[in-house]
Amino acid sequence: MAQTLTLRRAAPSDLAGIDRLLMRSYPRLLAADYPPSTLVLAVPRFARAQPELLASGRYFVAEDAQGRILAAGGWSRHSPSGGPVAEMTGHVRHVATDPDVVRQGLGRMVMERVMQEAREAGVRWLDCLSTRTAVPFYRSLKFRALNAQELVLGPGIAFPVMRMVADLTRD
Repeated sequence: MAQTLTLRRAAPSDLAGIDRLLMRSYPRLLAADYPPSTLVLAVPRFARAQPELLASGRYFVAEDAQGRILAAGGWSRHSPSGGPVAEMTGHVRHVATDPDVVRQGLGRMVMERVMQEAREAGVRWLDCLSTRTAVPFYRSLKFRALNAQELVLGPGIAFPVMRMVADLTRD
């Protein structure tokens, strides 16, 4: 039987549900591409929902009929690593899918909404710091890899990512 899903804008009240999703998703899905020593230090630093992102209106959740959040993601004008805001550029933020439902189209559903909303807001380029694990997913959405980087999460904590970009003016 097909599962009933709802895609909606996140609200500040979704904080705990998104935290649970991130903690279910990241440790399990990233384990194939990162050593345990990296994950044990890095995951607690980035697997937490950000209240300002949830309040922005630019973050979305896919939930089942029981209200369990199964996928989430959004975008912002500000880069997650700081720096100046570029008028035509948006940044993909905190995309995750429950590991029990990966490859069922939920992440794609969330990202298609993110890309549509960013495009409607005048964003031309969508920038993404992808985990190694998610590179094929973003490529399937027409993102292209620019360069490998290390996201510094704290003293002595560097997390390898791939910077990717999508041109939202092309279909």
